[in-house]
Amino acid sequence: MKYSQRAQAISPFFAMAFSEKAARLEAQGKHVIRLNIGEPDFGAPPDVLVAMQDLTRSVSLPYTSALGLPELRIAIAGFYQTAHQIELDPQRIVVTAGASAALLLLAAAFVDEGDKVIMADPSYPCNRQFIKAFGGKVQLVPTQANSRFQLNMEMLEQHWQAGTRGLMLATPSNPTGTAVAPDELAAMCEFARSKGAWCMIDEIYLNLHHGAAASSPTSALAMDDEALVINSFSKYFGMTGWRLGWCVVPERAVDVMERLAQNYYICPSTLAQKAALQCFTPSSIAVCESRRATLIARKKLVLAGLQKCGLHVPVQPDGAFYVYIDVSSTGLSAMTFCERVLQDAHVALTPGNDFGEYQGEQYVRLSFASAESELEEGLQRLALFMQRLHS
Repeated sequence: MKYSQRAQAISPFFAMAFSEKAARLEAQGKHVIRLNIGEPDFGAPPDVLVAMQDLTRSVSLPYTSALGLPELRIAIAGFYQTAHQIELDPQRIVVTAGASAALLLLAAAFVDEGDKVIMADPSYPCNRQFIKAFGGKVQLVPTQANSRFQLNMEMLEQHWQAGTRGLMLATPSNPTGTAVAPDELAAMCEFARSKGAWCMIDEIYLNLHHGAAASSPTSALAMDDEALVINSFSKYFGMTGWRLGWCVVPERAVDVMERLAQNYYICPSTLAQKAALQCFTPSSIAVCESRRATLIARKKLVLAGLQKCGLHVPVQPDGAFYVYIDVSSTGLSAMTFCERVLQDAHVALTPGNDFGEYQGEQYVRLSFASAESELEEGLQRLALFMQRLHS
């Protein structure tokens, strides 16, 4: 049996690899504090759970349109109106089987063999894999703390090449939680358009910002109506295992997206789509906003705890639920640091190697999506580990 070159070349996903190692320790009776996975501990809003229970008694749950339930597309458009003051035609919204399926469709629709796509280093690793799977060439641009680990116009102009066909941004980003300033985002989108390139924006964490609700950051769609925008029910709505997301595309691209979806996975889960309609009730939004406030409190707890440990966070996150920790002062590589912390302190973290090539060995990602009690225990264990390391 011969595996494809694509299968042989794909990199491991270290966040999941450390989850497997943590599971083996738990099987031995150890209590592992899992701070390696970006999975909110809240779960779906109560209204969604009630709807799901009612739906499980339904006799028939047929396929929906490959683009998703019309009423769900309308509800998502309404969310853009209330949360971001953006009027959006529901026909431009494509409901997908998780944000990963949105990435799949967009890569299939816009990436040809040899196309170069610019993205920041560090960035979410699966983004690179989708581009490569369709023959694209990823241009990783090194970023540092002084640019908040984000691309900017200066970098874009410096690294743009003749064969560059796309720009991929995430704001706020995984693994750093940092956001692109609106003016900078608008300028980069305009620059990409001027070069005849597409601009794909990952906004999965957009509604998990850390500012006041009145000053909430807006979608890239407010500044670039042609942007390809990706979002998900996984993070803000806490529905990771439901595998439901969406993307917004220009009207002329909808037919292409529909054909691709029909062939790749037929349609998203009917059950998940019908239940997700309850995400947009006033009570569900209120629940999600209270959870966002909880995450902000957890961020403060984690930053204070890491400072006491002597672990440096060079840039505080603007959103999401991650901190990107510089572990170079320990004298350990990121991979070794994560291995030792897991084995010695039973705390699971993710090495920066997952997220890029430039200085990945220097950084570790911590997710504060876990319960406060777990975070407190994890920080105490990290403090003891650092004390033993220094001694």
